[in-house]
Amino acid sequence: MEKVWLKSYPEGVPEFIDTSEYKSLADLFEKSIAEFKDRPAYTNLGRSISFAELDELSRDFAAYLTNQGGLKKGDRIAIMMPNLIQYPIVLFAALRAGLIVVNTNPLYTDRELEHQLKDSDAQAIVILENFAHTLADVIEHTNVKTVITTRVGDMAKFPKSLLVNFVVKHVKKMVPAFTLSNAISFGDVLSQGKDQAFANADLKHDDVAFLQYTGGTTGVAKGAALTHENMIANLLQAYTWASKDLDDGQETFITALPLYHIFSLTANAMFALKIGANSVLITNPRDMPGFVKELSQIKFSYITGVNTLFNGLLNTPGFKDLDFSNLKIALGGGMAVQEFVANQWQEVTGHVLVEAYGLTETSPAACINPINITGFSGNIGLPISSTEICVKDEDGNDLGFDVPGELCIRGPQVMQGYWNRPKETANVLSDDGWLKTGDVAVVNKDGFVKLVDRLKDLIIVSGFNVYPNEIENVVALHPKVLEVGAIGIEHAKSGEAVKIFVVKSDPSLTKEELDAYCSEEMTRYKCPKEIEFVDDLPKSNVGKVLRKDLRELNKKTS
Repeated sequence: MEKVWLKSYPEGVPEFIDTSEYKSLADLFEKSIAEFKDRPAYTNLGRSISFAELDELSRDFAAYLTNQGGLKKGDRIAIMMPNLIQYPIVLFAALRAGLIVVNTNPLYTDRELEHQLKDSDAQAIVILENFAHTLADVIEHTNVKTVITTRVGDMAKFPKSLLVNFVVKHVKKMVPAFTLSNAISFGDVLSQGKDQAFANADLKHDDVAFLQYTGGTTGVAKGAALTHENMIANLLQAYTWASKDLDDGQETFITALPLYHIFSLTANAMFALKIGANSVLITNPRDMPGFVKELSQIKFSYITGVNTLFNGLLNTPGFKDLDFSNLKIALGGGMAVQEFVANQWQEVTGHVLVEAYGLTETSPAACINPINITGFSGNIGLPISSTEICVKDEDGNDLGFDVPGELCIRGPQVMQGYWNRPKETANVLSDDGWLKTGDVAVVNKDGFVKLVDRLKDLIIVSGFNVYPNEIENVVALHPKVLEVGAIGIEHAKSGEAVKIFVVKSDPSLTKEELDAYCSEEMTRYKCPKEIEFVDDLPKSNVGKVLRKDLRELNKKTS
């Protein structure tokens, strides 16, 4: 496809980025520490640590891992905790030691955790005590030898650290009993590592930095092998796109999405390192009143999130009264940003909610809207520097502009492949580097990409393609609807039909009222045949609505 998007690039954004600027993420770390050592790097639970402290703490942790821990370059280490200061300490320690980081969802079940630890062949894990009982149930089936436990308050200031840990364990009863006989505490690791020698590993671009697990388009969770070059490329792509709007060493980031998620990992942790920003870590963003209270104490300039997070904030008392005078960038990704959420965000904050698009397999950014857009467009943006896209039909033929087809991506941010899964890799990644995304998109003649939907979520009604995103966007505009999820269900006459699950914002909403609204706003075959009101929608830990769970719910209620 002709690179028509280049003519729409913001001023100063280059066609290509040069990944040779950094040898590895450890090299990036060292250079950023030298430049920003006296600046605050991370803030959480009332404590801030500087970049210099992050350097010292991660060095001590890495020294333990490579000495007493017996870990060597290329070994896998899992990190299983929410957003706490301990996370970046462990993260950068592992990268400096040349280990491969296996980011792990703390809410995993026994089965999910066992699969990920076995599939990655992790030799070590750093885990919050709250979730250690899950590890205890499965560790004997894995090759994990080194277990390091931490508590929520371990990096808070004294005596708050003692108070937080006491309340979490004994008052709120959030730490189920567990037995891990060989576990060592986070504090002891730092103490022992302080006396040990350490030197950064010799790393190259093609060394794997992360195994980011994803369900992909189908099947069991697979580890996307992301190299140091993949991550450096995506970081530099994001930096060239947004650096004109941010000042190095001056910004305050809100990091509410979990750091184990690829969006937060790159767009927050790595980006903040690059520009010397202070990342305010939100440990429990689902506590919206607590989240808003924390935001009220900060003049923040940058925030990332998914549609449901922004919607949740907008519907939380006190959010509209916050000071948004320092806000420069609000970036939405992970799922489609809905028009009514984007419009309300702009009305409340005075700033555009900029939509971006990416995948775990692309580290993650592939398309981003210009930061200076004036309002919601429904597009996921332009292919970023050094990125090519095309749209293909079912037979792999290239399609032209304004024709929907499967979006394919090629660039330096595209993964090496799925860890130890050559067949699954071959299914999505061609020999010449094209990644099949599984997403249906159209590209206009200015190069802007509009995402239609996931191929697997497509609903075919009497031969017509119906996209759940479109249904959800229309229904969400109803003033009495808070959230909505759409799926396809079997139908005797049309093959499939649309069913929506709706969370009300106004209890007076009826099915009849919503059905009449849909009939006015959409052609009949797109209108829901069934409407079910629910108290909430099933979501991933980052707030993405899980349509597969809605399909399971439909089986139980139909």
